[in-house]
Amino acid sequence: MGDTTSTHPGAGRPAPADTLVDVAFLRERYAAIVPDPAEPTQRVAFGTSGHRGTSPKGSFNDAHIAAIAQAVAEHRRERGITGPLVLAADTHALSEPAFRTTLEVLAANGVRVVIPDDLGPVATPVVSHAILAHNGGRRGLAAGRPPAEGWADGVVITPSHNPPGDGGFKYNPPHGGPADTDVTRAIERRANALLEEGPGDVVRIAYERALAADTTSRRDLHAPYARDLATVLDLEAVRSAGVRIGADPMGGATLRTLEVVAEMHGLDLTITNGRADPTFSFMTLDHDGAIRMDCSSPYAMASLIGLKDAFDVAFGSDPDGDRHGIVTRTSGLLNPNHYLAVAIDYLFGGRSGWPAGSAVGKTLVSSSMIDKVAARLGRRVHEVPVGFKWFVDGLLSGDVAFGGEESAGASFLRRDGGVWTTDKDGILLGLLAAEMLAVGGEDPGERYAALEGEFGSPSYRRVDAPATPEQKARLATLSAADVPADTLAGDAVTAVLTTAPGNGAAIGGLKVVTERGWFAARPSGTENVSKVYAESWGGDAHLARLLEEAQALVDQVTG
Repeated sequence: MGDTTSTHPGAGRPAPADTLVDVAFLRERYAAIVPDPAEPTQRVAFGTSGHRGTSPKGSFNDAHIAAIAQAVAEHRRERGITGPLVLAADTHALSEPAFRTTLEVLAANGVRVVIPDDLGPVATPVVSHAILAHNGGRRGLAAGRPPAEGWADGVVITPSHNPPGDGGFKYNPPHGGPADTDVTRAIERRANALLEEGPGDVVRIAYERALAADTTSRRDLHAPYARDLATVLDLEAVRSAGVRIGADPMGGATLRTLEVVAEMHGLDLTITNGRADPTFSFMTLDHDGAIRMDCSSPYAMASLIGLKDAFDVAFGSDPDGDRHGIVTRTSGLLNPNHYLAVAIDYLFGGRSGWPAGSAVGKTLVSSSMIDKVAARLGRRVHEVPVGFKWFVDGLLSGDVAFGGEESAGASFLRRDGGVWTTDKDGILLGLLAAEMLAVGGEDPGERYAALEGEFGSPSYRRVDAPATPEQKARLATLSAADVPADTLAGDAVTAVLTTAPGNGAAIGGLKVVTERGWFAARPSGTENVSKVYAESWGGDAHLARLLEEAQALVDQVTG
């Protein structure tokens, strides 16, 4: 198993014309290709972020989306979900036709659908907020009784930060966050059955009829989110301090929301790039030479990093607005793990309205700097597998006040301890950086430097290593007894985990911990690679040794 990570010579440079997608071709293939459900790559497959694919390969086509939408409509009937379904999309080329397909099927099934008043893009956290607002937040959901109009849920058409040629579909149940596995498996199973049976059982009407249907209503989703944001962040402090904020929507769905937030709260916020182009031609290439709207990548974020001295703080968000990338004058683009640690330190140290016993939520592959910060704060750490769905129940109940993933996704409670969103919120985390500076006088980069002065400087790295489907399957089903590890990189092994300490859920891989570091490995859901994460408190050389031995151990237990 070798490291496949490499840097393309064009990484961080403007995207050449020959790297741009053909939007017309993508949409023509979306309509024309009928997927073959006997081919595994052309079936509906829900991962941690819904179904994703691309139309020319027969993995994201009209038939897929019609079948998934029909399965969602049937799921709602089975679960007694009778309220409005909030339907939104991002700015990917395939999102518009998939939005149309979804509305055609949902309207034909009599589902009450709320769509944006201008039919424009809407970000994932705005949808999560709208669902929770309708359902009465924590109190309404805890009561177990739907509001008079019935429980609301939502669908966001997005492949997140994936390349411009990809499409995606994700479903958020009445709790407002990502659907759990029992729901996605049922939807996936029914959608594939519909693909196998043909289109006969998919109910559908023309798009114009669906738009005009009595069950379809239009609503401004941006303003309610923008208004309520002041219950989560101290936006008055940001305004009063005159913090100059740069924001790059990266061609995505946060543009209109950010404009409304800035106007409503009087913020000095400049949109650094307001272009909406489904080819994303304004992007700089990512590490592998692909166009990818990854706001945690220094290559994809090169344009905003180049503007760091023009603002007090700046941030980017991916096309559906659920991820964040923080840029400061002192540090450039912050590593996502660094910002999570800083955010936790700041929030738990100053949010007096948060429940005294609420935990810090982190994934197993997030930095152990978070554990050190939490220990100093006297807060419990709730460590879960990869996937934001694992934070939903805790954020709803208040048992978890902050949930964050190493992949630059997080959300947290309102200032009074109430639930905000149960999905990741890139706008929230971006503006939190401005609040930190306004309230404490230090930007997040300076705050992380202080944490390093207190605890030391860990080295962290993720590599993608080749793995056969058989190796991936074995890795996903390991038990602790299958891992013969007594030492790792010269240190005694203190824990071998195949389930998460926070909730006992299967990791779908393994994590091995020592006094000076750890590694975790899990199979990719879309590629023939295993993702190996490692962190060392013993320096870069120790990290390199830890990774080398980690990969050898993974080879041993999966080979």
